[in-house]
Amino acid sequence: MSQPTSAEISKEVQAAENRIRPHIRETYLDYSQPLSELSGAEVFLKLENLQLTGSFKLRGALSKLLSLSPSDGREIVTASTGNHALAVAHALRLTGRNGIIYLPEGAAPGKLEALRRLGVPFQQHGRDPVESEQRARREARGEDKVYVSPYNDAQVIGGQGTVGLEIWRQLPGVDAVFVAVGGGGLIAGIGACLKARRPDLRVVGCLPENAPVMYESVRSGRIVQLPYRPTLSDATAGALEEGAITFPLCRQLVDDYFLVSEPEILEAMRLLIRTHHLLVEGSAAVSLAAFSREAAAFRGRKVVLVMCGGNVDLETVERVVCRT
Repeated sequence: MSQPTSAEISKEVQAAENRIRPHIRETYLDYSQPLSELSGAEVFLKLENLQLTGSFKLRGALSKLLSLSPSDGREIVTASTGNHALAVAHALRLTGRNGIIYLPEGAAPGKLEALRRLGVPFQQHGRDPVESEQRARREARGEDKVYVSPYNDAQVIGGQGTVGLEIWRQLPGVDAVFVAVGGGGLIAGIGACLKARRPDLRVVGCLPENAPVMYESVRSGRIVQLPYRPTLSDATAGALEEGAITFPLCRQLVDDYFLVSEPEILEAMRLLIRTHHLLVEGSAAVSLAAFSREAAAFRGRKVVLVMCGGNVDLETVERVVCRT
């Protein structure tokens, strides 16, 4: 896979916009008076938790599948902890393609139930996202299927980057954007899109301390592998594939990285419930947790926090609400 430049990804964002716009929602950019008053910044929430399938992932999945030739009848295979799985399932139904999805054995029950409702075949394999992804890739290679990566694909990154296009349309004066980071597809797409329009805009990567693979890779100057540790931000957990095209893009486009603890993620989820009656998954709360710690550096600036998903399972809701 050749390494795309940020300029090429910016062009791919526009191509993805043209492909997927009829099939997705332009999500709200909601001004947060409570968070603005608490921080001294002008804070906006990009509500991708209200996207179809409950997260931004639909953008990338649709971009990839719609980029394939209608004459290419190969089946689709992918792996995911949940949100990408839901997105690919929806995209399969929309495009009329066949495929299968692999998830780890510990995938959230609510996401499994949503997959069952969509009627797309799935299997649980392995104890963590790395094992399920390896299984999916073996099947794609051995049976001539199209593997749809959650992040390591230019068309997928372009689709995720349409979040940045919407932010620019909704708030042209944006100064900084806080984005949760797993494999880096979302932040690479947003960063390429927004920095092409305003190079001095700050792109901030937000990661849980229990899943800091991109941060540690950037810090080391090479892709590193870390032991899997459970996190409330399960949608950003997992390994970074060797040769991932997101790695050099993140090194170039992301200005700052902040790691947050599990208690900070939990408190951010509770803060959103208290101030906005907004229930989001842990990966979305990571951006608020990071901003809350660093807010003093952004006083007086227009800041967007990307609420990347809202597919939170009942067990986590009970933990958040009941303070267990």
